[in-house]
Amino acid sequence: MGDTLDRETHRLIASDKVEGTAVYNPQNEKLGTIANVMIDKRSGKSEYAVLEFGGLFGLGSDHYPIPWDMLTYDTDKGGYMVDIAKERLTGAPRYAREKAPDYTDDYGRNVYGYYGMAYPLL
Repeated sequence: MGDTLDRETHRLIASDKVEGTAVYNPQNEKLGTIANVMIDKRSGKSEYAVLEFGGLFGLGSDHYPIPWDMLTYDTDKGGYMVDIAKERLTGAPRYAREKAPDYTDDYGRNVYGYYGMAYPLL
Protein backbone atom coordinates (compact mmCIF):
# COMPACT_ATOMS: atom_id res chain seq x y z
CA MET A 1 0.00 0.00 0.00
CA GLY A 2 1.27 3.44 -0.85
CA ASP A 3 1.72 6.31 1.52
CA THR A 4 -1.00 8.75 2.58
CA LEU A 5 -0.63 10.82 -0.59
CA ASP A 6 -1.59 7.79 -2.69
CA ARG A 7 -4.71 7.15 -0.60
CA GLU A 8 -6.00 10.65 0.09
CA THR A 9 -6.25 13.90 -1.87
CA HIS A 10 -8.03 17.19 -1.18
CA ARG A 11 -11.39 15.60 -2.11
CA LEU A 12 -10.86 11.82 -2.43
CA ILE A 13 -10.07 9.20 0.18
CA ALA A 14 -9.35 5.48 -0.10
CA SER A 15 -11.97 3.19 1.43
CA ASP A 16 -9.48 1.66 3.85
CA LYS A 17 -8.91 5.10 5.37
CA VAL A 18 -12.66 5.67 5.85
CA GLU A 19 -13.10 2.46 7.87
CA GLY A 20 -12.34 3.19 11.50
CA THR A 21 -12.85 6.96 11.15
CA ALA A 22 -14.67 8.58 14.06
CA VAL A 23 -18.20 9.96 13.66
CA TYR A 24 -19.36 12.91 15.78
CA ASN A 25 -22.66 14.73 16.20
CA PRO A 26 -23.05 18.53 16.48
CA GLN A 27 -22.81 18.24 20.28
CA ASN A 28 -19.23 16.95 19.75
CA GLU A 29 -20.19 13.53 21.08
CA LYS A 30 -18.37 10.67 19.44
CA LEU A 31 -21.10 8.36 18.17
CA GLY A 32 -18.78 5.61 17.02
CA THR A 33 -16.66 4.72 14.02
CA ILE A 34 -17.32 3.76 10.44
CA ALA A 35 -17.25 -0.03 10.13
CA ASN A 36 -17.59 0.00 6.35
CA VAL A 37 -19.07 1.80 3.39
CA MET A 38 -21.76 0.34 1.15
CA ILE A 39 -21.24 1.36 -2.49
CA ASP A 40 -23.69 0.97 -5.35
CA LYS A 41 -22.09 -1.43 -7.84
CA ARG A 42 -23.42 0.33 -10.93
CA SER A 43 -23.11 4.01 -10.09
CA GLY A 44 -20.08 3.78 -7.81
CA LYS A 45 -21.84 6.14 -5.39
CA SER A 46 -21.46 5.57 -1.67
CA GLU A 47 -24.94 4.82 -0.38
CA TYR A 48 -24.37 4.08 3.31
CA ALA A 49 -21.77 4.56 5.98
CA VAL A 50 -22.20 1.75 8.47
CA LEU A 51 -21.65 3.19 11.94
CA GLU A 52 -20.39 0.92 14.69
CA PHE A 53 -22.00 2.20 17.89
CA GLY A 54 -22.42 0.97 21.44
CA GLY A 55 -20.68 -1.73 23.37
CA LEU A 56 -17.22 -1.55 24.83
CA PHE A 57 -14.12 -1.90 22.65
CA GLY A 58 -16.27 -3.26 19.83
CA LEU A 59 -17.89 -5.94 22.02
CA GLY A 60 -21.65 -5.75 22.05
CA SER A 61 -21.73 -2.96 19.49
CA ASP A 62 -24.24 -2.89 16.65
CA HIS A 63 -23.99 -1.62 13.10
CA TYR A 64 -26.19 1.27 11.99
CA PRO A 65 -26.43 2.04 8.26
CA ILE A 66 -26.67 5.79 7.75
CA PRO A 67 -27.31 7.42 4.37
CA TRP A 68 -23.92 8.59 3.14
CA ASP A 69 -25.27 12.03 2.20
CA MET A 70 -25.95 12.75 5.89
CA LEU A 71 -22.22 12.79 6.66
CA THR A 72 -19.77 15.62 6.12
CA TYR A 73 -16.05 15.41 6.72
CA ASP A 74 -14.60 17.77 9.32
CA THR A 75 -10.89 18.30 8.68
CA ASP A 76 -10.35 19.85 12.13
CA LYS A 77 -11.74 16.74 13.84
CA GLY A 78 -10.29 14.29 11.36
CA GLY A 79 -13.70 12.60 11.37
CA TYR A 80 -17.20 12.72 10.00
CA MET A 81 -20.04 14.85 11.33
CA VAL A 82 -23.66 13.71 11.29
CA ASP A 83 -26.66 15.53 12.72
CA ILE A 84 -28.01 12.67 14.83
CA ALA A 85 -28.46 12.70 18.59
CA LYS A 86 -27.33 9.55 20.41
CA GLU A 87 -30.91 9.03 21.57
CA ARG A 88 -32.12 8.94 17.95
CA LEU A 89 -29.88 5.96 17.25
CA THR A 90 -31.76 3.93 19.86
CA GLY A 91 -34.64 3.22 17.47
CA ALA A 92 -32.63 3.37 14.25
CA PRO A 93 -32.34 0.42 11.88
CA ARG A 94 -29.40 -1.68 13.04
CA TYR A 95 -27.98 -5.17 13.09
CA ALA A 96 -25.42 -7.23 14.95
CA ARG A 97 -22.05 -7.21 13.21
CA GLU A 98 -22.28 -10.93 12.37
CA LYS A 99 -25.86 -10.66 11.02
CA ALA A 100 -25.72 -8.17 8.17
CA PRO A 101 -29.08 -7.72 6.42
CA ASP A 102 -29.81 -8.06 2.75
CA TYR A 103 -29.48 -4.52 1.51
CA THR A 104 -32.63 -4.72 -0.62
CA ASP A 105 -34.56 -1.70 -1.89
CA ASP A 106 -37.18 -2.29 0.83
CA TYR A 107 -34.45 -2.24 3.48
CA GLY A 108 -33.00 0.92 1.94
CA ARG A 109 -36.37 2.68 1.96
CA ASN A 110 -36.70 1.76 5.65
CA VAL A 111 -33.27 3.17 6.52
CA TYR A 112 -33.64 6.35 4.48
CA GLY A 113 -37.21 6.82 5.72
CA TYR A 114 -36.11 6.60 9.35
CA TYR A 115 -33.84 9.58 8.76
CA GLY A 116 -36.49 11.48 6.76
CA MET A 117 -34.73 11.09 3.44
CA ALA A 118 -35.94 9.88 0.07
CA TYR A 119 -34.41 6.59 -1.07
CA PRO A 120 -32.29 7.22 -4.18
CA LEU A 121 -33.64 5.93 -7.47
CA LEU A 122 -30.78 4.61 -9.54
